[in-house]
Amino acid sequence: MLWKEAEYSGWGRVLKARARLARPERASDFAQVLAGGMAPAIGNLRSYGDAALNDQGKVVVMTRMDRFIGFDPVTGMLEAEAGTTIAAILQAFVPQGWMPAVVPGTAFATLGGCIANDVHGQNHHRDGTFGAHVDSLNLIGAEGVETEISARRQPDLFRATLGGLGQTGIIRSARIRMVPCPSGQVEVHEERIDNLARFIDAFEGSAAAWNVGWIDATATGESLGRGIFEEGQFYTGRKRLTGGGAARSVPFSAPGFLMAPPIVRWFNKVRFGSVPVKGRNRLRRLEDFFFPLDGVRNWNRLYGKKGFHQFQCVVPQVNAAVTLKLMLGRIAGSRLASPIAVLKKLGPGRAGDLSFPMQGYTLAVDFAENKKARALIAELEAMTLEAGGRIYLAKDSLADPANVAAMYPELGEWQKLVNRIDPEGLFETGLVRRLNLRGRA
Repeated sequence: MLWKEAEYSGWGRVLKARARLARPERASDFAQVLAGGMAPAIGNLRSYGDAALNDQGKVVVMTRMDRFIGFDPVTGMLEAEAGTTIAAILQAFVPQGWMPAVVPGTAFATLGGCIANDVHGQNHHRDGTFGAHVDSLNLIGAEGVETEISARRQPDLFRATLGGLGQTGIIRSARIRMVPCPSGQVEVHEERIDNLARFIDAFEGSAAAWNVGWIDATATGESLGRGIFEEGQFYTGRKRLTGGGAARSVPFSAPGFLMAPPIVRWFNKVRFGSVPVKGRNRLRRLEDFFFPLDGVRNWNRLYGKKGFHQFQCVVPQVNAAVTLKLMLGRIAGSRLASPIAVLKKLGPGRAGDLSFPMQGYTLAVDFAENKKARALIAELEAMTLEAGGRIYLAKDSLADPANVAAMYPELGEWQKLVNRIDPEGLFETGLVRRLNLRGRA
């Protein structure tokens, strides 16, 4: 197995690395790949910052390790290699009446990536994070030895691995508990929401399986926090939608003026007006409902050659309304927001020591890379810390290490375990070094 040097980046395209990459295709390849020393594993590069970057080092790309190993059609237990994507799982098992209990915002995420970042979805308030549904996994540690771990077998290591950003070793395969999927279609109710207070009321009053809000982050005054609220349930009727067709693609980096404030405000106004005042019900393919941006390949190029940052935070429910109002007011006043801004309600479930969620509300907003955007994100991060919230490490490219340490109270215990099993820092990546997550700097 040959190593190939290449430049690559996270999804935000701001932070880049040049490293030596190897792509094993089967379990037997690992002995050759790792003969020259251990290296961190990466997936399909859907984390936004430098979580998968290892500049001037080596990485093991797991995307060709994408086979299904076993499936129990009675219990829904699926065993698959770490490079298997959510899209592949859905394509194979939705027709059989099963799907992952939790899916992130893109179907291009890999199984290993979902575990390493303990991703959440539109049903977190009800079903927790992805890691809560992982039964066990096979982990290759710093010494090259593969071990099966679970909540029953090495529970501390298992918890450190869920959301642990790949710092405990290489996830080779995993077994996940899937849930019944009576249909590949979702019945969606869409409703215009006039302001932030009504948005929170809508979330609190929803009994749907999935819910999510698109925020017009350019709105001000009495319309601050307006947007579109979506609730989804499985459709079990007889109507069947046809396939989604070929995905559109952004062939090159868009010119900078595409995200200019007048264009963003116009787009947001049109999108807000696309839903009737009385709301509407729509039947949508499961993939279109969960992964709307996947229909546009390379959509990250819309932010231009310099790329973009996503700021995503969660703030406790007790002060969410006040904090989010302050944040949205500052974002709208900055005239820096893009059309991508999402609000979700989260529950208390978190599977790992560095898992992102807490009971409250999470806000995610994209900003094209520039000096003003970086300064604004620093302000939003400070607001998050003051409110007792935290930022999502899978999306981060700018955070202050001291702030992150204060946001994750279990970091100290996680550091002790990770540094004990990998004392030489063989699995460290750019994000881990930048934020000094392992306390080794």
